[in-house]
Amino acid sequence: MLEVILWATAKVVVLFLAFSLGGAAVLTWVERRMSGVLQDRLGPNRANVGPFTVFGLLHPIADGIKMIFKEDFVPAQADKVLFFLAPAFSFIPPLLAFMVIPFGPPVGGREVFLVSNTQMGILFLLAIGSLGVYGHTLAGWSSGNKFSLLGALRTSGQLFSYEIGLTLSLLGVLMVYGTIVPQELIARQSEMWFGVVPAWGIFTQPLGFILFLAASMAETKRAPFDLPEADSELVAGYSTEYSSMRFAMFFLSEFVAIILVGAFGAVLFLGGWHVPFLEGDEWWVVALQVGGFLFKTGILVYIQMLIRWTVPRLRYDQVMDVGWKYLLPFGLGNLAATAVVLVWFV
Repeated sequence: MLEVILWATAKVVVLFLAFSLGGAAVLTWVERRMSGVLQDRLGPNRANVGPFTVFGLLHPIADGIKMIFKEDFVPAQADKVLFFLAPAFSFIPPLLAFMVIPFGPPVGGREVFLVSNTQMGILFLLAIGSLGVYGHTLAGWSSGNKFSLLGALRTSGQLFSYEIGLTLSLLGVLMVYGTIVPQELIARQSEMWFGVVPAWGIFTQPLGFILFLAASMAETKRAPFDLPEADSELVAGYSTEYSSMRFAMFFLSEFVAIILVGAFGAVLFLGGWHVPFLEGDEWWVVALQVGGFLFKTGILVYIQMLIRWTVPRLRYDQVMDVGWKYLLPFGLGNLAATAVVLVWFV
């Protein structure tokens, strides 16, 4: 029993916390560095020590220290209980969703790179991931600020709307492979067509992948869908009245969600840890497969961050139009076409 507890704790710390939280901290630097490169300016270059001088790699640490020592201001008109709880409701759900993400293959019949091998799989991920909207809504409502309230209303409308398109984009993949368990989903994508092309979801569901990317970016509130916290209109939207580590929780939750979208997309559409023509259970094979999963996740994260700095923000009515007038009908059409192909040709 003690061995089981220690093993589960080690997996939670390494796979669950170090990857998601550590990755989120690094992405705060990547975000600034990428914007600086794309806008032809220096970017982060102040937190400099020794070999880290050129790229400002110590900025995430400096930001963390700054947030810890900032004053934790609470507005007099705020609902204190909900104001305190809202950051946790926003921060915890995307972290919990990583429990069902397999970072690598089973080793010796044991799930070394998976925290929870629940049979709910994708359903658990969707259910837990959708809870974050409550944290943002409570934050805006409890702050007693009209800008925060408007940001909360925008968040509720946008996230609930795009959850439909996101779910429809996944159903085609689940229909093709006939499972909602992530490890089984990856195993069925490991087959090779004609001995050359991997049976990844991006090849069986190319439209579903595009819809997934658009809907998931709206769910993470990334530009061009960042209307809930539109700085030029709403100061900072639902998080306007937050400071110190409470604001940092909202800030980090967005980057954790970006990594979650990348990992989720890698499992559904890029074969997860599967690397074509690489088989076996030797340590170096497993290491390459884990590296392949991290590389695929990084590619999807990079795409999200690149779009952030290349596409202008939409108006709110345009954001809702995209969700209801484009993602919904295209998702239903993709679902119908997938059903027809499976019935008549498979």
